[in-house]
Amino acid sequence: MKKRKRNLAVFKNGGSWLAASSAIVTAIGIVPNSAPAHGIVGDYFFPPTITTDDPFAVDEFPFPTVSWFKANGVATTDIGFEFDKEIFPKFALSFAGDYLFQKPDGEPGLSGWDDFVAGAKYQLWQNADHQAIIAVGALWQIGRSGSTEVGADSANVFTPTVYYGKAFGDLPDSLGFAKPLAVTGTLGEDLPTRAEPNNLQWGFAVEYSLLYLQEQVKDIGLPAPFKTMIPLVEFTMTSPENRGGGETTGTINPGILYENPRFQIGAEALIPANSASGHQVGFIIQFELFIDDLLPRVFGHPIFGGQ
Repeated sequence: MKKRKRNLAVFKNGGSWLAASSAIVTAIGIVPNSAPAHGIVGDYFFPPTITTDDPFAVDEFPFPTVSWFKANGVATTDIGFEFDKEIFPKFALSFAGDYLFQKPDGEPGLSGWDDFVAGAKYQLWQNADHQAIIAVGALWQIGRSGSTEVGADSANVFTPTVYYGKAFGDLPDSLGFAKPLAVTGTLGEDLPTRAEPNNLQWGFAVEYSLLYLQEQVKDIGLPAPFKTMIPLVEFTMTSPENRGGGETTGTINPGILYENPRFQIGAEALIPANSASGHQVGFIIQFELFIDDLLPRVFGHPIFGGQ
């Protein structure tokens, strides 16, 4: 799952919901000349994206997450975690939580856990030659598992989701500098267990891998740490479909990822997509350990049915 599928700009009880996917770190390791050994289709490494999920069912541990966003007069700081474990080949389970600090204008601050989210994902199909992958899964927002003070919901919400990824390394050599481009995205439908709006949860990321450019297209002599960075823009949206849910809200998130064999660091701005989503730019930062590379005897392979 890599990160929970809470949209960054869906508001309840006057507060903003923030996705958990990042953290601050100070240690930067030696920049590698090769990609980490997971999230790969063909010879393209798809990085773990921050605010939209990617289509890989693998072992991951993005922790902690730090993000800040203000909308409807409420500033929210979110600190979160997620753990993903491959159970059977290409099938993983996940569990995620977010602790929220909310400060409404002119009122005392509030804090507490948001509803926890469990998930499952299966890599349904992939094509190495065309660097394409499709996965299916579902998320379960566990009702009554969080604090109502910060807007945690009493209803359970199930979200069947399709995940996809496509890189463009199969383009002709005449378009060589377009080959490092890739797109990943999600499409999910909220199914609440009580009379709340059904929401279409959709998002995608457009990325340009300088690592792929250097190693697979042309070495243009980028120095460290730039040669293993991946600039990207993510779009994270929620479109209510009924029951007075209002208009589409979301954020547009330009940022950059830094890759290392043992971890990834990412940072993005959170720009409201429209006036209903807020009026101030926020931010999100992520530190993710590649636990399959750090502890290969424990992680990086399913519990049952394979190595």
